[in-house]
Amino acid sequence: MDETEFWELIDDSRQAAEGDAEEQADLLVERLLDCDPELVLDFARHFESRYNRAYRWDLWGAAWVLLDGASDDAFDFFRCWLIGQGREVFEGALHDPDSLADLLEDFDEEIDGDGEELGYAADEAYEQLTGTVAPDLGLPPAPAEPEGTPVDFEDDQVLARRYPRLWARFRE
Repeated sequence: MDETEFWELIDDSRQAAEGDAEEQADLLVERLLDCDPELVLDFARHFESRYNRAYRWDLWGAAWVLLDGASDDAFDFFRCWLIGQGREVFEGALHDPDSLADLLEDFDEEIDGDGEELGYAADEAYEQLTGTVAPDLGLPPAPAEPEGTPVDFEDDQVLARRYPRLWARFRE
């Protein structure tokens, strides 16, 4: 599975689920069950590598503003959700986290921003296909700390300056 096929699966499942992350995860599992186990592992590698790329302080700050706070677990689930939003939103957020204010048409902090189940879709499909737990993906280990300069999440002025569009849309 190449990168284009990965993003097509993400986009198709998101559209079919009408933005519901849990439904999207279920649809991904269904679609991955039609694949060879090696393709499922390829999907998992693509997902995991993007998940690790998004482990950045600037993106965590954006999640903090969007979600009105984001613990370690909440940020993990946010990164899964962000991947589930598709290539344009994902890459746009990595390029400029504040651009999420423009990239996200609708955002309901009660239901959006949490894609925990998306992170398990490939593992679930692989286990159903093979009856075994997915092997190690052979990727470099996840970073111990987020990339970049830490953000003071408790300082509203810092957040408002660093993420002016997100702050204006979601906090003012």
